[in-house]
Amino acid sequence: MQWKVESIHMHAAPLDYFLHAAGPAAGPTMVLGWALAALSMAVIVIVALLLAVATARRRRIEADHAGPTIVRDEKTGMRWVYIGTGISSVFLIAALAYTLFTLDSVAAPPRAPSLTLTVTAYDWWWKVEYSDADGGPALVTANEIHIPVGEPVKIVLKSADVIHAFWVPQLAGKTQTIPGQINEQWIQADAPGVYRGQCSQFCGAQHAHMAFEVVAQDHAAFDAWRSTEAKPATPVAGAANALALHGQKLFLDRCAGCHTVRGTDANGAQAPDLTHLDTRRLIAAGTMTNTREHQLDWIAHAQRIKPDSLMPSIALTANDAAALSAYLATLH
Repeated sequence: MQWKVESIHMHAAPLDYFLHAAGPAAGPTMVLGWALAALSMAVIVIVALLLAVATARRRRIEADHAGPTIVRDEKTGMRWVYIGTGISSVFLIAALAYTLFTLDSVAAPPRAPSLTLTVTAYDWWWKVEYSDADGGPALVTANEIHIPVGEPVKIVLKSADVIHAFWVPQLAGKTQTIPGQINEQWIQADAPGVYRGQCSQFCGAQHAHMAFEVVAQDHAAFDAWRSTEAKPATPVAGAANALALHGQKLFLDRCAGCHTVRGTDANGAQAPDLTHLDTRRLIAAGTMTNTREHQLDWIAHAQRIKPDSLMPSIALTANDAAALSAYLATLH
C-alpha cells in the first residue's frame, strides 16, 4: 500500500517551522524561543540607543570645548555601569528561570507513550526502527517516521558516527545524538500532516542534506501503513517481469552490500532499508523527491548531488538503468 501524500495536509511553508507549533512538546519551546529572541533584540536596541546618545553627547562636548575634556566626576559614569549591570542580571536570571521551567514542562509527555521508536543518525541519513513491544509488527525504514495523531511517541536517539541533532521544529525541541550515548525525546502531532525534521548540529559536508519527515496519520491509516511496511518485498518472478528480474540481479550484485531489501538476499546495514522504497515521498534524506527520474539520477550522480556521502556514483548503461528502475518500482 502506498500512502497518498496528496491526501495529507502538508506543513511545508518554511516560516511554519518557527511560527506554529503542532504538538504539546513544541508549544512551550517555541514560545521560549520567541521570548529569548525578543530579549536579544531589546538588548541590541538599547545598546544601539545608548551608543548613539553617547556619541552625540561626546560631539556636543567637543564642539563646546576646544581643549581636552576633563572628567570631573567619575562616579557619574560608573553609576550607569552599575544600573546596566543590575538590570542585565535581573533579566538574565529571569530568562534562565523561564528556560529551566520550560525544559521541565516538556521533559516528559502527559501520559505514557503509545509507541517507542529508535532513530539512529548516520552520515547523512536516519535509520528508523519500530519494535514489536507495543503490539505492532517490528520493522525498519529510513528518513520517514510515521506516527499516530494525538499520541505521544517516545524517540530513542543513537548515533552511528558523529554528533548529530534530531529536530522537528513543529513537534518538539532539538536533542543531540551522541556516539556511545542514548538520548531520549518525545513528540506528538495534534493534526494529520507531514512535518519536516532536520539535523541541526553541524556534522560534516552534507549536514544541510540530512533531513527527514514525520508523517502523522489517523490510527487506521497508521496501522495500515505499519502492517504493510512490515511485510517483505513483493517477489519478482515470471517471464512478464524479465526486465525487473534483470534489475533485481543488478541490485543484488551492486547494491546489496549496503542496502537491505527484506525477502531477498540484500542484507546490507550501512545504507537505508529499501524494502518499501516506492512508498516514500523523498529520497537521499530529503534531498530529492521520489520519482523514477530522481532515483536514477541519484544512483548515477550521487557524488555530484551529495558529495562525500557513502553512496557512490554508479555508471549504468541505458538497458541497465531501465532494468534497475523497473525493479525499484516493485518495492512498494
